[in-house]
Amino acid sequence: MNLSSTPRYEAFRQEIRAFLRTHGHRSATAPTAQRPPAAALAWQRLLLEHGYAGRTVPREYGGYGAAPDVMEAYLITEEFTRAGAAPPLGNQGISMLVPTLLELGTEAQRREWIAPTLRGEVLWCQGYSEPGAGSDLAALQTRATEDGEDFLVNGQKIWTSTAHVADMIFCLVRTEPGAAKHAGISYLLFSMQTPGIAVRPLQTMTGHAEFNEVFFTDVRVPRQQIVGRRGEGWKVANATLKHERGSLGNAAVTTQRYQELVELMQAETVDGTRLIDLPVLRDRLMRLQGQVLAQKCHGLRLLTAAAAGEDLGLAALVVKLQGCELRHQLAGLAIDALGELGLLMHGSPHLRAQAIWQERYMFDLGLIIGGGTAQIQKNIIAERGLDMPREPRLAA
Repeated sequence: MNLSSTPRYEAFRQEIRAFLRTHGHRSATAPTAQRPPAAALAWQRLLLEHGYAGRTVPREYGGYGAAPDVMEAYLITEEFTRAGAAPPLGNQGISMLVPTLLELGTEAQRREWIAPTLRGEVLWCQGYSEPGAGSDLAALQTRATEDGEDFLVNGQKIWTSTAHVADMIFCLVRTEPGAAKHAGISYLLFSMQTPGIAVRPLQTMTGHAEFNEVFFTDVRVPRQQIVGRRGEGWKVANATLKHERGSLGNAAVTTQRYQELVELMQAETVDGTRLIDLPVLRDRLMRLQGQVLAQKCHGLRLLTAAAAGEDLGLAALVVKLQGCELRHQLAGLAIDALGELGLLMHGSPHLRAQAIWQERYMFDLGLIIGGGTAQIQKNIIAERGLDMPREPRLAA
């Protein structure tokens, strides 16, 4: 791992800091599972203009057009986190579909969808999981049959984030039912306003409906709205998942939350003693600090490998596994440290930080499952990365 810098990168860091001194603020952050407010959209346009969002996306598709440079990307994330500035929009369309289209989409698809998606004007949801196909995604049964120049889509998806506010969906369907399990799957793009789509919100323990059930009944989708080749959607789906798992465990987010926890424990007191000065709580905080630093160092190792053009392989899976579990532990310590105040939710005058830690504790537990469960991630890392014996299969 090479942590040395160069004059060019130091100059770029100073450029970012100057921009944030002039423009940076927290208030533009988009709320979870909702359409971005006007302030967030304006902030995103400003970031696109200066190259702090969509930096390596070609200009003809609405990006900044800079050459890929993993160190520049790292510095942007690091400086935005350090300043407490609202990051660029990072919804499913921007963080997952845009890189998928750049890699595997047609020219027409890139020109139609990337620019408005980057600007936050078009919101996407991801039609992957089904009641019988979660961790075993290839078991999906939603089908698409030919009808003239269209597909007719029938079936159901579940745990579909933001489907209740999304404009579009990127959806896995089975187009060749007689093919092998991982074959015969196709990756379609279509509007959530298409007749035959019904969305049913699912309220979680947070009290909100971040996820949804989505039902398709004879939904008509033009056949050209397929990404990649027909029947090769498993390849496209995995390209998308690669970007999803990286975003779910972002080390910069974890580092920022750790700093927020430190500030909380410095500000709150019990009988006149700061929480951070209580040995039991301070010991737990220090243990978590070690994990946060380990995650940051792992991210730097991946950064070095990416800069050298190396395949990140299974090391990238550790990011999602560690990041989601660590965020849940940070929220757990915040709730424990607050004592009886940690049990409060909305409506109490004694809430701290608008109950954000309580929200995170419950929501982050779901992320340990979503995007690839921790148990499945551990199996993949153990079997493919550490060459451990495969888990026994059930007898037929």
